[in-house]
Amino acid sequence: MSLDLKKQIVSQLVETSRLLRNYIDHRAKSRGTTRAQWIVLFRLREQEGMSQVDLADVLELQPISLVRLLDRLVEHGLVERRSDPRDRRANRLFLTPAGRQLADDLDSLRDAIATDVLHGVPTATLETSLKALRDVKDRIKTLAGPAGHVAAE
Repeated sequence: MSLDLKKQIVSQLVETSRLLRNYIDHRAKSRGTTRAQWIVLFRLREQEGMSQVDLADVLELQPISLVRLLDRLVEHGLVERRSDPRDRRANRLFLTPAGRQLADDLDSLRDAIATDVLHGVPTATLETSLKALRDVKDRIKTLAGPAGHVAAE
């Protein structure tokens, strides 16, 4: 593959990612939430009882950014913090019934977004693209190394 083609692919990935994030933000706003809140709700639905520190790590967020996000979710009655019985300094995070309902409702929005943005793209193209994106993601993780720093080659 030529260097020019590689540069075009990377540029397209960056631009498409930016546009998709903006589109999701716009659609999430129509449901009274944000993309960031949506991601937290989905992750907690998968792994309720996570600590704030573990959630920040999984989401690759700075702890202070997550605290502000969680404060808003708690304030809206979507998430609750419970003291960790093994460590009183730590909080465990759980969805409230309203938070679980919103996460479930957002599943239909996620389906609608996927249908809208991928309309008309053949299944074979989607399968090939998904494999390529996973390969790129794995390569980036390899280059970043365990500490998240990009390794020089």
